[in-house]
Amino acid sequence: MHFEKVIGQSKTKQVLQSMIASDRMSHALIFLGPEGCGKLALAFAFAQYVLCNDKQENDSCGKCSNCIKAAKWIHPDIHYSYPTVGSKAVSTHLLPEWRKAMEQNPYLNANQWLQSIGAENKQGNITKDECVEIIKKLSLKIFEGSHKILIMWLPEYLGKEGNRLLKMIEEPPPNTLFILVAENQEMILNTILSRCQIVKINQLPDEAIQEALINRQNISQEKAAAAAHLAEGNFNEALNLMDNTENDNAILFLEWMRLCYVGNGVSMMKWVDGFSKIGRENQKHFLKYGLHFLREYMLLKLAGADKVRLLPNELKTAQNLTKIIEWDQIEAISKLFNDCAYYVERNANPRILFLDASLQLNQILKTKVTV
Repeated sequence: MHFEKVIGQSKTKQVLQSMIASDRMSHALIFLGPEGCGKLALAFAFAQYVLCNDKQENDSCGKCSNCIKAAKWIHPDIHYSYPTVGSKAVSTHLLPEWRKAMEQNPYLNANQWLQSIGAENKQGNITKDECVEIIKKLSLKIFEGSHKILIMWLPEYLGKEGNRLLKMIEEPPPNTLFILVAENQEMILNTILSRCQIVKINQLPDEAIQEALINRQNISQEKAAAAAHLAEGNFNEALNLMDNTENDNAILFLEWMRLCYVGNGVSMMKWVDGFSKIGRENQKHFLKYGLHFLREYMLLKLAGADKVRLLPNELKTAQNLTKIIEWDQIEAISKLFNDCAYYVERNANPRILFLDASLQLNQILKTKVTV
C-alpha cells in the first residue's frame, strides 16, 4: 500500500518517512490510535516503504517486486498476526480471509473481522501457538527484502501470552522489525510497551473523511459531510453509515432503554433471550455503542444538538431522555455498561448478566435524583 492511499495523517506519514531517511528506525514500533484512524493502513504503507528497492522522497515506488508483493499481502518477509478464534488457532490458517478483508477495507474493526471468520459466540484471541509460530517465522533468514517484518494487529488480544514474545522483541535477529497496531494502551503488557517506540495516531478530521468518501464512494458532498460528522473521526464508521441508514446497535440499544424504562419483566426477559444469542463480540460492540451514546448525550446536555454526533432518530431519543436522565444517573449507567463489558470478557452467562443489567437499568432510570 502506498502512503498516498492512506487517508489523511500527513504529519504521521512525515514522521515515519523521516525515520527511514535518517536511519533512526526503532526495531519495535507501536502504532497507537483510535478505531478507524488508519493505523493499520499506515503499517502496511510503512512496511512497503521499508522494503522498497527504489524509495521515492515521500513514498514507495510501487513498481519493484517488493512493492508489488507487499501491496498484495503476499511478501515472504512480511508476516501478519491478528486475533483469531479457538485455543489452537494461528494466523497463517486464515491468510486468504485476511487478504480479502484487507483488500476490501483496511479500516475495519475487530468485531467485523472476527464475525467474518465465524466467531459467532466466541471471543477473539492471539494464542500461545500463534506466539510460538511468530518466533519461528522471525528466526528464519530474510528471503527477498532488506528486513523481516511482523505486523501484529491488536496486540491487546495477546493478554499474558505476550510474555512469550518479550525476548524476541528485546533482542530480535538482525534487520527484524516489529509493528504493533493497537487501540488500547492499557490492555498491553507494560513489559511490551517499555520495549517499543510509540507512534501516536490521531483520529481523522471530518474534512479528510468527507473527501475520501466523495472520491471512493462516489456520493454527494452533502451526504459525505453528514456521514463524516457522525463518524467521529472513524472512517470505518463512515463507511458503515453509507451502507446502512440505521445503526443496528442503535436500534437495539434504544429498544433496550425503552423496555427498561417501562419495566415490564416479560418484555425485558424476551429482549435478553434474543440478545444473549448474538455472540460475545457483538455484545461487547453493543456496550461500546452504549457508552458512545452516553458521551453524546452528555454533550447534548452541555452544548446543545449542534455539537452532537448522533443520527436523527438517536438524537430525537437523546432529546427525549433529557427529561428523564440526569448527571448522577449517567454516571451510574456508564458504570453498569463498563461492568457488563468486564464480565462479558470473562465469559459470564449472558442471560443472567443482561437480565440483571436490565433490572439495574430500570432502577437507575426510575430513581429520582436528589439535589
